[in-house]
Amino acid sequence: MGKILVFAEHTNGKLKRSSIELLHAGFNSGNEVAAVVFGTHGDDIVSALNQNGASEVHILKDGALDSYNPELYATNLISIIGKIQPAIILASASSVGKDLFPKIAARLNTGIASDCVSLNISGDNVTATKPMYSGKAIATVNFENSPIKIVLMRANQLPIESIDGAKSSKVVEHSLVASDLRTMIKEIVKGTSEKLDLTEANIIVSGGRGLKEASGFQMLNDLADVLGATVGASRAVVDSGWVGHGMQVGQTGKTVAPSLYIAVGISGAIQHLAGMSGSKVIVAINSDANAPIFQKATYGIVGDAFEIIPKLTEEFKKALHN
Repeated sequence: MGKILVFAEHTNGKLKRSSIELLHAGFNSGNEVAAVVFGTHGDDIVSALNQNGASEVHILKDGALDSYNPELYATNLISIIGKIQPAIILASASSVGKDLFPKIAARLNTGIASDCVSLNISGDNVTATKPMYSGKAIATVNFENSPIKIVLMRANQLPIESIDGAKSSKVVEHSLVASDLRTMIKEIVKGTSEKLDLTEANIIVSGGRGLKEASGFQMLNDLADVLGATVGASRAVVDSGWVGHGMQVGQTGKTVAPSLYIAVGISGAIQHLAGMSGSKVIVAINSDANAPIFQKATYGIVGDAFEIIPKLTEEFKKALHN
């Protein structure tokens, strides 16, 4: 069996859940799993990679890689791939993954399946499924005549189970491969929210035009604080300037797949459904009983969100914090 290489993403000194999912998928396939991690980071990252099934950890600990640069990342990752010679590469379908790995696939002349929601690995063979046409169809993807198989997985789609028999990882340090860059990152302006990014969140509370005005999001923030959730939004309210684009869920925003998605005042346009249909449990709250969102919802509540959300918040406080 060939080796699986997992591209590990981390933030604020912690390994992302989506990367942990990929490590477990690789380990449970019975293949040898190597992980590669870029940028300056603490020893906790290497330890987490070890504990989650990586038998090899390849690190390129250089401050030049702390901010994503497509040229620098591609050059260095291709260098490491050449040394490891994996049969399969697993990465998250994050903004970095979706930008980086098509470049990798083109330069290596190999196949890539992006935005996948299920994964089956048997030896060197990989089968994945991915939604198409705004979620109206599910495609099954196989690889033919591809020297390396690259799969980008949506977050929160693969199980994380206890790993038995994980051994100490072999740690290999790599030096930065310099490149004549045509682009440079001058500044990154971070948002003020300390909550998890939407693509990593296990619980999301999203708001739409039914909230009537931007101030309506305050009660969603209150509910999210109680649940440990992240707040999202529909395109309509983003376009209206109520919240920033980073909160947008949908075809032109972020694709999410939390365990729980609470849609408040969102009618359920196809573009929005395409971005959250992978959620395990969907709760819709809307005053319009005929809103399309109810067709996708696991549970639906017809009523005034301004009455329902404060009551839900109080009940969750009692249930979770008593």
